[in-house]
Amino acid sequence: MPLTRREFVVGAVAVSAAVGGGSGASVAAEPCTAPAVSRLAMRGANLAGAEFGSKMPGIFGQDYIYPAATDIEELRRLGFNTVRLPFRWERLQPLLDGPFDAAEWQRLSTAVSTIEAAGMRVVLDVHNFARRRVAADGFATDHLIGSEQVPTRSFVSFWSELAQRFKTSPDVALGLMNEPYGIAATDWLPIVNATVAAIRARGAQNLILVPGVAYTGAHSWLSSGNGAMAGVVDPGNNFAIEVHQYLDVDSSGTSAQTVSPTIGSQRIAAFQEWARQNGLRAFLGEFAAGNDATGRAALIDLMAEMERNGDVWIGWTAWAAGPWWPNDYIFRIGGSSPPDIYTRTLSEFARGAKACGSR
Repeated sequence: MPLTRREFVVGAVAVSAAVGGGSGASVAAEPCTAPAVSRLAMRGANLAGAEFGSKMPGIFGQDYIYPAATDIEELRRLGFNTVRLPFRWERLQPLLDGPFDAAEWQRLSTAVSTIEAAGMRVVLDVHNFARRRVAADGFATDHLIGSEQVPTRSFVSFWSELAQRFKTSPDVALGLMNEPYGIAATDWLPIVNATVAAIRARGAQNLILVPGVAYTGAHSWLSSGNGAMAGVVDPGNNFAIEVHQYLDVDSSGTSAQTVSPTIGSQRIAAFQEWARQNGLRAFLGEFAAGNDATGRAALIDLMAEMERNGDVWIGWTAWAAGPWWPNDYIFRIGGSSPPDIYTRTLSEFARGAKACGSR
């Protein structure tokens, strides 16, 4: 049974076959539908691995891994210009309010430098769902940010230090948190504003990506109370709202069956209009569709909708590339030659129609 994104990330890691050894459906006869020139500055993919595993902090190379230069180069060759790089707070800062782990910092900073050297932008993604584990209970329990165990000040301090280290890297965007849940938007907003203020106080002018709650789903943005996120205050005036949108029946990204060819534009419509009305920019940090004709049509519909609304959207990163995905992972980007339908469609929109002839 193919693994879903959530099952694999939290489960035991098993190294898959080498990149390039997978198989996928061919789309050679399908026409290219991408625009000749994209309106969106960031067109990329998530490069998973550093967030893998349920053990915290875990063992590098056994529980989790960072991407190698070859993984980054594959995405560059596919035409992507941005990498969203998920990693875990507990691994970079094992002791709450303590120093960064030197070895983990070296892994993270090396990956970022390698991505930048490839001419690509980086989105730092703290992949913690608005919670973390702490040494006090042996890293056994997830504690929500803002709780007694993980005070807001600890999250603010963590980002203050991380922003300080990347403030001279303008191609590094700061993704505050992956998919917060279990917290109200009205409680999440002051945490965001305190964190953004601390980042700017360090002199960092990097783009900041701000998620909502309820897994920051575009489809449920208003019903989840995320309208409150119009109250984000950024002294540097350089932020975008990050949303995620999967195209399966419940928007969870746990099924390869895509609902319909137009489900993408339908699910982002209300959020998109909300962002426009509030003068906010938006970034689609995760999305995926099935590796078949319906999935391809839905991806085209979704990405074309963002292109048409370039006054709102600054870009996207699809889910997900990475060296440890099994060959049968339902949303694997890359890893097959020739590229499968899913990878090929994303690559077309990343590169633009002028590159469609060199598939």
